[in-house]
Amino acid sequence: MPSSRFFYGWLVVAAAFAVTFVGFGCAYAFSAFMESLQRDFGASRGSVSLVFAFAGFLYFALGIISGPLADCWGARLLAIFGMVLVGLGLILASFARTITEVYAAYSLGIGVGVGAAYVPAVGAVQRWFVRRRGFASGLAVSGIGVGTLVMPPLAALLISSFGWRQAYLVLGIVALIVGVGMALFIVDDPKDRGLSPDGETAPAKGGHVAQGFAVADAVRTPQFLGLYAACLICAFGVFVPFVHLVPYALDRGIDASSAVLLIGAIGVGSTAGRFFLGGLADRMGRQSFLLATFIAMAATLAIWAVATSFWPLALFALLFGAAYGGWVAILPAVVMDHFGGRNVSSLIGILYTSVAFGTLIGPSAAGFIFDINHSYLLPILASVAANVVAAFVAWSVSKRG
Repeated sequence: MPSSRFFYGWLVVAAAFAVTFVGFGCAYAFSAFMESLQRDFGASRGSVSLVFAFAGFLYFALGIISGPLADCWGARLLAIFGMVLVGLGLILASFARTITEVYAAYSLGIGVGVGAAYVPAVGAVQRWFVRRRGFASGLAVSGIGVGTLVMPPLAALLISSFGWRQAYLVLGIVALIVGVGMALFIVDDPKDRGLSPDGETAPAKGGHVAQGFAVADAVRTPQFLGLYAACLICAFGVFVPFVHLVPYALDRGIDASSAVLLIGAIGVGSTAGRFFLGGLADRMGRQSFLLATFIAMAATLAIWAVATSFWPLALFALLFGAAYGGWVAILPAVVMDHFGGRNVSSLIGILYTSVAFGTLIGPSAAGFIFDINHSYLLPILASVAANVVAAFVAWSVSKRG
């Protein structure tokens, strides 16, 4: 088989890109709907924030279930199922008559759907690469960044043109067509295509997928426990901007169209971070790079604390997006580096439960704090502190390792 042939692993990367684009793009478009949902349902900012928080909790927490299922049943089946749920959840949200029905449709559809698809799709990518694992993982999850760039402005345009219900309907149809269609191309093991990781033409003897830690052994190691703790602490602050940056900008007199662009700016930075920083991580060491992302997220969130006009907020959004994108891009590769491919989807899923708790608590707590004192300063400073502590935990573990 000629070595110049197209390597199917890149199609698996493209499929994972589409899954993350659809799932997270629709999730992070939520900020564009906040004002409409507050107005139509007479809800507080904190209670509306819970819609996103519940969805985020579910799509990270459910990786602990979808990961092992993917290791047993295959990632393609889980990804297709998840994309169907995302599409149906958005469509049903367009018919909601109360905020509770939005919770049921959006939070469950997005939460369970992305939870079913994300970890299996990203886990499959890890098995197709060794030398370029950081780069490939970055490309796969760059769908989150592109989705964050494209979906919020698209949602805002649809809302202004047709209303929020029709916007949810259109996004649901797009999710079904693009998400399900691309999920069909996911293949778990390069040996199924007569290949080895990175495009070698001969199957690896002994197989790469079978190598690695048992789940019970991996989760007791200092490396996994430290990684879990760092991600848990970090996540309390990381997702606050995705929900509250637009309302923060509106409170400072920035017009709605420009405010939504700030979420797009996070997407631009995130996409750049995933495309370019994954390869950098391969060169500088993926564990060291992970530590750097925690420090960078803390530093950029500090910019948000003092930004009061559009351009400083845009600078924050771009830089924060790049740091966040690098963090998301490198996590699956770090798990694979430490524990091998035998149970990589299961371990990624367990790790992401740490992010789930932070996603549930951080954005909703920020909303309720705002409802009390009408200021975002305390939640932003708490987000900075969380990432500083996460960086210290990651550094401590790297020293022990």
